[in-house]
Amino acid sequence: MGKGVKAAAIGGVFAVMVGGAGYGAYNIVSAVSGDGGGGASETKKSGPPDQDEVTEASEAFFGAWEKGQAAQAASHTNNAQEAGALLAEYGEEARIGKVEIAPGRATGTTVPFTVRATVAYDGKSKPLRYTSRLTVVRGKTTGRALVDWRPSVVHPELREGDTLVTGESAQPPIEAVDRDGKVLTKEKYPSLGPILDTLRQKYGAQAGGTPGVELVVRHAASASGEAGADTALLTLAEGEAGKLRTTLSAGAQAAAEKAVQKFAESSVVAVKPSTGEVLAVANQRADGFNAAFQGQVAPGSTMKIITAAMLIDNGVTSMNGPAPCTPSAVWQSQTFKNLTGMEPNEGATLANSFLRSCNTAFIKLIDEKPLSEASLTQEAQERFGLGRDDWKTGIASFDGSVPAVGGPDQAANAIGQGQVQMNPLNMASVTATAITGTFRQPYLVSPDLDGRKLAQAKGLPADTAAQLKEMMRLTATQGTGQKAMARLDGDIGAKTGSAEVDGNATSDSWFTAFRNDIAAAAMVQKGGHGGDSAGPIVAAVLRAGG
Repeated sequence: MGKGVKAAAIGGVFAVMVGGAGYGAYNIVSAVSGDGGGGASETKKSGPPDQDEVTEASEAFFGAWEKGQAAQAASHTNNAQEAGALLAEYGEEARIGKVEIAPGRATGTTVPFTVRATVAYDGKSKPLRYTSRLTVVRGKTTGRALVDWRPSVVHPELREGDTLVTGESAQPPIEAVDRDGKVLTKEKYPSLGPILDTLRQKYGAQAGGTPGVELVVRHAASASGEAGADTALLTLAEGEAGKLRTTLSAGAQAAAEKAVQKFAESSVVAVKPSTGEVLAVANQRADGFNAAFQGQVAPGSTMKIITAAMLIDNGVTSMNGPAPCTPSAVWQSQTFKNLTGMEPNEGATLANSFLRSCNTAFIKLIDEKPLSEASLTQEAQERFGLGRDDWKTGIASFDGSVPAVGGPDQAANAIGQGQVQMNPLNMASVTATAITGTFRQPYLVSPDLDGRKLAQAKGLPADTAAQLKEMMRLTATQGTGQKAMARLDGDIGAKTGSAEVDGNATSDSWFTAFRNDIAAAAMVQKGGHGGDSAGPIVAAVLRAGG
């Protein structure tokens, strides 16, 4: 900590203290309470802070921050302990000084502001400018108007557990390029930002560059213990970038970026079925999470591709075999129904029930011999390479989960509900396997760079793949995927999905499809029917080509 600042422990809780009569002693108590400072004799107020209080609290906080008085600034927040530690790091570890803060016009109790400062390290310095915001709240125990503490107040890129650090880069910079050598930057492809950071962390040294000097956000480790990639905020001294070739296609990536911007909480992945190469990955999410690769949610009726494969592989039925679409189906005391308005068809074939996405047809077939509780899991793992935790894409990814279960969840799993979990990467791979018959693990960086071994699976019999591909073609031209796939030429096929999520009035939208040698899948959380929001995203990426 800075000069004149020391740590004190009260009952096992650390607080920030500053020399000076009265102030430091009170702040020990306020840090423990998480309620900021204040005098014991003050009359406790209630209700939201008024305009004068918002101005007074924010100005006091800004003033101390500008002077580098970490503990003093922290005393104006409702979490002096965490605020003091991060604000101290701001000046010491991040080497940020000469801070000037310009508040904007408050909206209610929220105050936007602009920070202008200088970052200096080892004789090098550069100006730093960014915007953030804070909210003023009423302290629970003191009634004081206090800044509601969160790391993003200090910098909008900061989350819980993150720190700001200036120094030599942990990894050399990279110049990531697409499959044709076109440079990929986070400025041109914003959705790639976290992915490019991760690629730098993992492959920076192997790409042949040399480190520079940077101000970075050092992210806290994830729940799995994996350290997050640093996010560079300012470069003080350029390192030499090493070139890293990816499998991405700049054209497909641009289309993916544009498409997801139209739908909140959306993600899409495109792969090349003949090789497994990832052509595009994009996310439009408030939390910045790479749900396209790491999401773990129910895929809805897109799962019927795998279920149909299981039925065909086990001789239960075939594309032109019976799969009656009844109004309802009861499985171990639980009743399953179809989408509202779907006409029953007792004489339906599997192809007809697939293209209309009839739930009951699939549920009524999963108790046929020789199927067991483990059959769907075996199909997913052995044929489609899912759920074994062995994909090595080049960055962190989740490779799906199809657990063997009994009871109502056995039926729910068959239609992509229950305990099944997927993401767009998984479902794009499912489509690629379905139409080629061969499982090729998706990857973003060639395994030749680091010698990693890609996952293997035996894939599908040729006849099964041919039937799946034809059913997807029918879905795209005559079924639930027809609207989204309209005006796409070439060899096309699709499968829609809607996944119900507990607590959400609107289902998640899913869509997976292929066009020639491109397979793509998208998810829009709370997006409704598969063709309504996820469908247009997939169609836009397929239209761009690879």
